[in-house]
Amino acid sequence: MYRIFDLSTLSRRLHPVVVLIIISVLQGCAAIENVRLKSPTHPAETIERNEFTVAKEDDVIGRLAAIRLGKGDTLPDIARHFSLGINEISVANPGVDVWVPEAGTRIVLPLSFILPDAPRKGIVINLATMRLFQFKGDKKALAVSTYPVGVGTMEKPTPMGQAYVERKITRPTWHVPASIAEAHRKKGDLLPRTVPPGPENPLGEYALYLSKSSYLIHGTNKPASIGLKATNGCIRLYPEDIKKLYEKVPVKTPVSIINQPYLIGQRSGVVYLEVHASVGEQKIPELKKIFDKLKIIEKKTKRAIDWGKVDQALAEARGIPVPIQEIREEIEKAEEIVEVSHPGKLYGRPEIPALSMEAWYVLAAELRDEMDASRLAAIINHQGPPIPARILAKNDSYRVIAGPFSNISKAWDAVKRLKIDLEIDGILIEPVRNR
Repeated sequence: MYRIFDLSTLSRRLHPVVVLIIISVLQGCAAIENVRLKSPTHPAETIERNEFTVAKEDDVIGRLAAIRLGKGDTLPDIARHFSLGINEISVANPGVDVWVPEAGTRIVLPLSFILPDAPRKGIVINLATMRLFQFKGDKKALAVSTYPVGVGTMEKPTPMGQAYVERKITRPTWHVPASIAEAHRKKGDLLPRTVPPGPENPLGEYALYLSKSSYLIHGTNKPASIGLKATNGCIRLYPEDIKKLYEKVPVKTPVSIINQPYLIGQRSGVVYLEVHASVGEQKIPELKKIFDKLKIIEKKTKRAIDWGKVDQALAEARGIPVPIQEIREEIEKAEEIVEVSHPGKLYGRPEIPALSMEAWYVLAAELRDEMDASRLAAIINHQGPPIPARILAKNDSYRVIAGPFSNISKAWDAVKRLKIDLEIDGILIEPVRNR
């Protein structure tokens, strides 16, 4: 059974607080730096996101960029357009609201990376940075492709170790593991034994099956989860990124899965430090290893380490390569943040269909605060597969409405997904023609 309410007679309902807690996990607590905004000097299309060459003596690739947010932008939309994970962009910009950032805010695009301390061959996945690196070539001419990934949850972590690509499949069928089926059953979500290719398939369009049984590198129908601990142990990529990786990776490619929250590297003779562990996660034995390694580098290069910058990098933990040695003027100029013009359209940004009086809708929540309503609508919009949502003001409240849906079955599916995924008790709204 289901209940149908006329929009004009719906009473005010408060949305469960649990949904809004999502934001506190993703946001930083510090104020963003007040940096003077320069005029954009580079079109967004010219900024390299994935493909880099590596000099023999270097460990740092890419370059930091910055962009001014437009009206209606979310950090997940900016992140996907520039092939970044939501963790990378939110940590690099503490204090910026993930879902409803203020238009005109200047944010950093963390498109510079220190390569993991691992053999540069095949695929290397760093769980701490939630980033995949694919190496091709040799020491004389080494190329690296890099992509953000989603990894296993705390309860079902991605296993570390060595593996290789055993087989490749386009448009894979998902054979639902018994453990996942049972977990969904407990939430009232009965999964079929197999899910065919299509929008409901969580593997996406491409899958690399690893020699570690039951573990894959694959696409997704939930792109807003890239850069989060959100999988059952597999490695998940944006749909456009897995397509590139799939085409370049042959069967038998070695895969190394590591966990390195502290990265040290050099570029142009300067030492950099990149930190992905917050102060609360930093452990004394790990910090001692980092300090010992830096002391060895300092002695070997005969160039002083700026220990104040080391302490600052550890305290901020913004996941950005920070120079911790004195840097020459010409190198400093080359390292300046590139100001990027806002693209005309953000790739993958959810599009909300126009309102239709003949469609079905779902009332997700009614809130007094417009910002809270906008935030919730953005969260719903970024579910996978997509659930379009918008806010409608009425009197002194703001209603978060999901839809339009072409029939009652699709609307009812949305009610079910809102309950299972976000603990929202949605209410069906019938088309005007039915009243």
